[in-house]
Amino acid sequence: MTLPEQAPARRHETATEKPAERGRFASVMRAYVVFGLLVSLKVVSRIFYRFRLRWEGPAPKSWSDVRILSALNHTSLYEPIYAGALPLGLLWRIARYGVVPVAEKTMRRPGIGLFFKMIAQNVVHVTRQPDQTWKAVLDRIGPDSLVVLFPEGRMKRPDGLDGDGKPMTVRGGIADVIEAAGGGRMLVAYLGGLHHIQAPGQFLPRAFHRVKLTLELLDVAWYREIMLHRGGEEGFKKAVIADLQERRDRYCPPGPRESLSLLTRQTAPRVTDSGSTPRPDDRT
Repeated sequence: MTLPEQAPARRHETATEKPAERGRFASVMRAYVVFGLLVSLKVVSRIFYRFRLRWEGPAPKSWSDVRILSALNHTSLYEPIYAGALPLGLLWRIARYGVVPVAEKTMRRPGIGLFFKMIAQNVVHVTRQPDQTWKAVLDRIGPDSLVVLFPEGRMKRPDGLDGDGKPMTVRGGIADVIEAAGGGRMLVAYLGGLHHIQAPGQFLPRAFHRVKLTLELLDVAWYREIMLHRGGEEGFKKAVIADLQERRDRYCPPGPRESLSLLTRQTAPRVTDSGSTPRPDDRT
């Protein structure tokens, strides 16, 4: 007599499990599609560009605990080119567990918006303001998530300033992500810039150029404690902003124009007070 009473319970359990199973299946299938796109992008980038990657500290043996990928020195919408320098294990993490906030302005661009919709497992449109769209990003961060973001929140123009003519500063959203992640590691990518390939306002990128970046791994819990020690609870966000700006200015590889300017300053002949170029035996 108990069997007829148990049957509805079994049917109810099956009905509640099926949507979750369908959701997991769709997530896995999307991961394979995104991973295929990222691998294709990696291959194409390796064909058309030469990469120079340097590590600040030791390179990891595994990417499973990387929870944040923070890219500094945002200069171009063509920065997915940097996928050419990233290992397949990290690309799979982005495809399977990635959370990527993308500006609504970018998502509205024909073609480009469609591409960015498929750049990670979870792509969230944001308004660049601390509103519900940013809360939606934080709500997507789970125990396995990998958040990929550009902490400056806008692109640098060739004159070194943003689109409004203001200095490029880090915004406070990265501090929220560090708090939400809680643990794991943060991969900081110091980008050499892509203005020599495609600057804001230009359409087609130029091929066969060198692309430079430096990578550094930071323990999230350790980094959070250091920033709390510097700024306290109230000043935590300001401490993170100041530290990442200092790291960006210290570790970002110089772009081609910056390298040429530096080389010119180093090799230019020194002029004495009298206006003449000193001979090798002149003493100062």
